[in-house]
Amino acid sequence: EYSCEYGSLKFYALCGVGGVLSCGLTHTAVVPLDLVKCRMQVDPQKYKSIFNGFSVTINEDGVRGLAKGWAPTFIGYSMQGLCKFGFYEVFKILYGNIMGEENAYLWRTSLYLAASASAEFFADIALAPMEAAKVRIQTQPGYANTLRQAVPKMFGEEGIWAFYKGVAPLWMR
Repeated sequence: EYSCEYGSLKFYALCGVGGVLSCGLTHTAVVPLDLVKCRMQVDPQKYKSIFNGFSVTINEDGVRGLAKGWAPTFIGYSMQGLCKFGFYEVFKILYGNIMGEENAYLWRTSLYLAASASAEFFADIALAPMEAAKVRIQTQPGYANTLRQAVPKMFGEEGIWAFYKGVAPLWMR
């Protein structure tokens, strides 16, 4: 007995929740590592290695400094996971119905790739604003310490474009 009918709204919702849990929680758990990686990319003279980056960050900001950017990471990757897992199933069923049952089976690998790429297109649009805020918080000292500080500042300085400058690189990734 299944917990819900395949292709039902409950099915899509459960897929989306699975995406939130698998992407939002895991990316948030590695925020300290991501923080040091981003800082190494922006200032390699100051952050010479992973271990040096952790040491410099703790010395300057304390242990709490390693959590900078956790909120946009959690929100952004939760939204990405929701869209990635939920829309993948939507597109898989939609494209499969368009192709017909036999062709959907014969071309299932291509069908899955197309559904995945379509879902990722929208998932990255959902992620981009929070990823932009996270990078500003983590790599521009004094810019903002929290999501609540970063978002209005970014919007005031650059408008809505500030949140989507990174969407094309996300698609390329």
